[in-house]
Amino acid sequence: MPVPDSSEYAPYYGKYVALVPDVDVLAALRSQLAQTLALLRDIPEAEANKRHPPYTWSVKEVVGHLTDCERVMGYRALRFARGDATPLPGFDENDYARTAESDRRTLADHAAEFEAVRRSHVAFFAGLPEAAWSRKGTANNNEMTVRALAYVLVGHERHHAAILRRRLGKA
Repeated sequence: MPVPDSSEYAPYYGKYVALVPDVDVLAALRSQLAQTLALLRDIPEAEANKRHPPYTWSVKEVVGHLTDCERVMGYRALRFARGDATPLPGFDENDYARTAESDRRTLADHAAEFEAVRRSHVAFFAGLPEAAWSRKGTANNNEMTVRALAYVLVGHERHHAAILRRRLGKA
């Protein structure tokens, strides 16, 4: 499957799509899960509540954010893949992070939730008919294809995992 071109997503998402050059996006979704879980397993619980300046979110909040975005982008992909043309609203990730109260949960809980959501998306994307990948929908006043959403999921995780590795001295 070719990497989506810039007409398939809003400019904001270009930074995420660029992190997934010429790969099998389904294989990337699968393999990335193991990599993410390994990274999270290596973070001590005491470290997971820390905020490392200049970042304002704790490690747990970052993982909660990843899971929230998995859900939002996955829902968008479902709607678009099924031909639903109803425009979808945007969301404010900072509001989500603030109201989630992620620091009250264990990092292991966050990792398990991320794993469940990602496995669900792997199954969803793997089962799509070929025609569904190029279907478009509108979210936050921007058109996007299902294919672009899959690439954004992979790129978004890569972006945040790289930041976590730098923050934790694992880069």
